[in-house]
Amino acid sequence: MAEKCRLYCAKMLVVCSRFSYSPILILRFANSCFANSSYPRKKIVIRRKIKSRHLSTSGRKSNFVRMKRLFPLLACCCWVVLFFASCRKQPPAVPRPAPSVYYWRTVLTFSPEERAFLRRHHIGKVYLRYFDVAPDQITDEPVPVATLQWRDSVPGGIEIVPVVFIVNSCLDAAPASLDTLADRIARRVEQMSITNDCDSRVREVQIDCDWTAQTASAYFAFLRRLRSTLTAHGLGLSATIRLHQLSQAAPPVDYGVLMLYNTGDPRDVHNPNPILRLRDVKPFVSGIADYPLPLCAAYPDYHWQRLVGGGRYKGLLYAERLDDSTVYRRVRSDAYVVISSRYVSPVVGGSRESDVLLVPGDSVFVHDSRLDEIRAVRAELSRRRPDLHRQVILYPLDTKNIQRHTSSRYEEIYRP
Repeated sequence: MAEKCRLYCAKMLVVCSRFSYSPILILRFANSCFANSSYPRKKIVIRRKIKSRHLSTSGRKSNFVRMKRLFPLLACCCWVVLFFASCRKQPPAVPRPAPSVYYWRTVLTFSPEERAFLRRHHIGKVYLRYFDVAPDQITDEPVPVATLQWRDSVPGGIEIVPVVFIVNSCLDAAPASLDTLADRIARRVEQMSITNDCDSRVREVQIDCDWTAQTASAYFAFLRRLRSTLTAHGLGLSATIRLHQLSQAAPPVDYGVLMLYNTGDPRDVHNPNPILRLRDVKPFVSGIADYPLPLCAAYPDYHWQRLVGGGRYKGLLYAERLDDSTVYRRVRSDAYVVISSRYVSPVVGGSRESDVLLVPGDSVFVHDSRLDEIRAVRAELSRRRPDLHRQVILYPLDTKNIQRHTSSRYEEIYRP
């Protein structure tokens, strides 16, 4: 909008330099500036009749007099333009947008490839998982688990956003307990940041929770308490937004991160790629333009190994060696068949589960975060909500992912 104001003022100067001094002409031009805009169509009028004056075009003195008389009126017109521009509702924006990554491991270490990635793609923010909050197995009280161990430091010049994942069942606690939980989380995040000498680089905290319609009221009350506490310390608050949550009320935070990964159900064996498909995203985003919260987008950068046996889902494998020819036989570029029995530990819901038996005839399908799907989803969402991609986050930062893809792929995701 500021650019439009500068254009309007420049046009006024051009008009004034080409024509004799005419306030009526300038005011007509000012009216035309707003004729096709979204402002109320109220013309700028002069209650007192102003007589046009004919100024001589010869001599430096006459030019100086003309400009001297013109300046107050020109300044007034510019002020009117700027006033209306400032009154116009600006589109919501994510604060300090920058290419970003999620760091989602329990030990903080950066490989040489990861450090090079951060430099090469000018990463400005690292969303760093500090800890999870889950019910205690004995008391059922919410307690911190899987706390990040610092064995390295985030490279200088990069903002750190502490992320806390909260298990949805923790929201069943009484309101007073949720207030206490909010205060404890704020205090623990502050202590971890100070202890690891990065508090000066923390400007906000993010909460990740798969809340539902049943827990929304408790979750929002928790966020309001946490936001109040963080604001008192000069910190902002953001939250992750899953696709199914777009149809519900927006949480009381500064902005949301729309999670554009895990968009399909891996248990649906007929879904060709549950990591990300435009077909899975479309049903949820028809009203995204009206979602009353600033948003940015998070895209996947990982792959899955999905185990299917007897026509049903058996689990996601964790870094299984599919090139082991004694156990697997490759049948196509993204599919393998089990040829001998063995036990494996699948990953379900982000944690290792009890071992399952591989049976000859079982299939393992490899699903990747495909660039063509990211392109398609990005194009669709940019059409519906252009401001969504002012900031793009990749999930997660990992050496194995970096080695599998080219630098140009990442540049296209961050800066298409």
